Amino acid sequence: MLFSTSILSFGQQGTLTITKDALKDKIKGGWAGQTIGVTFGGPTEFRFCGTMIQDYVPIEWYDGYLKHTMENNAGLYDDVYMDLTFVDVFEKHGLDAPVEEFAKAYANAGYMLWHANQAGRYNILHGIGAPKSGHWLNNPHADCIDYQIESDFAGLMSPGMPNTASDISDKIGHIMNYGDGWYGGIYVGAMYTLAFTSNDIPFIVKEALKTIPEQSRFHQVISDVIRWHAQYPNDWKQTWFEIEKKWTEDFGCPDGVFVPFNIDATVNAAYVVLGLLYGNGDFTRTLEISTRAGQDSDCNPSSAGGVLGAVLGYDKIPAYWKQGLKEAEPIDFKYTTMSLNDVYETGYKHALAVIAKNGGKTDGNAVTIRTQAPKAVRLEQSFEGHHPIAKKNIGKTLTSDYSFDFDGNGFVVLGESARWDSKSTYVGKMEVYIDDKLSETVELPASYTTRRYELCWKYQLPKQKHRVTLKLLNPDSSQPVKLNTYIVYSDTKASTGAVK
Repeated sequence: MLFSTSILSFGQQGTLTITKDALKDKIKGGWAGQTIGVTFGGPTEFRFCGTMIQDYVPIEWYDGYLKHTMENNAGLYDDVYMDLTFVDVFEKHGLDAPVEEFAKAYANAGYMLWHANQAGRYNILHGIGAPKSGHWLNNPHADCIDYQIESDFAGLMSPGMPNTASDISDKIGHIMNYGDGWYGGIYVGAMYTLAFTSNDIPFIVKEALKTIPEQSRFHQVISDVIRWHAQYPNDWKQTWFEIEKKWTEDFGCPDGVFVPFNIDATVNAAYVVLGLLYGNGDFTRTLEISTRAGQDSDCNPSSAGGVLGAVLGYDKIPAYWKQGLKEAEPIDFKYTTMSLNDVYETGYKHALAVIAKNGGKTDGNAVTIRTQAPKAVRLEQSFEGHHPIAKKNIGKTLTSDYSFDFDGNGFVVLGESARWDSKSTYVGKMEVYIDDKLSETVELPASYTTRRYELCWKYQLPKQKHRVTLKLLNPDSSQPVKLNTYIVYSDTKASTGAVK
């Protein structure tokens, strides 16, 4: 048994008593574990798409690596500094802080963002508030991994209370995600909450899934991973192949359709669970498997390492993985005023407050938590009735007008309106016409941090032939707006004639 009776004990049904020291140790373990995991997997991120990282490929780890990476590769820690943004809002505005405060804080932050986070940021800055900012009709990346990788705070501040974590994630997770993208955060948050009540990894994985509606794609994916683990208990690579065969088709993220790249929450959550189940409580094996599964192979070991770090507690994370950690803990994550040492203390304070708010109490060194049986959140599914059927090259700079025709019920235009780290104040103005009617006028900032992630899109059109015309109202030759490709959607999958 991982816990001694002096640290953790169950009282009457629905309560859990834990010492203050043990509570803090597990919160520290969660924050440290995710930071270690993302650092370890950083060099492999999206370099292995649709393939595992073979055993012979070395992934380095050495004393001083954590500090070096935090100081020289700040963008790697987007999953941590997004977490800290929300922790800071709770600290400044209290546990009942309105969603607008969280949205404003991250939308106006100086850090770079991608996918659902950046699309949500753009929406917030242009008057589309949460939850509409994360909805798939307004955010083509609604199913991407974003909230899944930054939901750690919700679980760590809700020990033993998965439904409380879900309530927090309902508010914050819909700023940037919807459907399966939101479920990823609900699920990871629930696993963190259960890490305070059990050291049984299979139990944590299965019990947390009760927070997800059974009808959802996300639930089906994780259920399959659990089933395949039981079927192939000693062969994580076989389960990896089963995941690839059944679940790697992407139909939402414009960067992920028709290519091996996959940042969908479901598949990457499957790799997190793969690492946890086959790691069997071993920190090294858990990080190795969740990283070597590929795709978002820094965020996945971050989630797995964070959950396992909370299970083990900070003190029991192996010394090998904590080498250099002491030197990294005082360093503020770039774009924030918070370090690991700061969030250890703040996270512990917030957990005590959430425990008290939900009927728990503190008596001397003992903390009593009113635990919760996980309940499923509501059903949401993005991109229903939309299947990508074509991806067409444009390869032009938009200088005035550009038109294209398609037959389907939706489209997305991919391109570039910004330069990396651009300081330009130029904002392009583009009109989007669908079938000769003005659909919207969009702003295309040249600044990378405020850019529009896709140039334009529209779903739920009548299934028929359409014509799209883009008109740039204020072209500037020094600030080109590039049209790269467009994706066409239809209400049925394309028929390729391929052998089934």
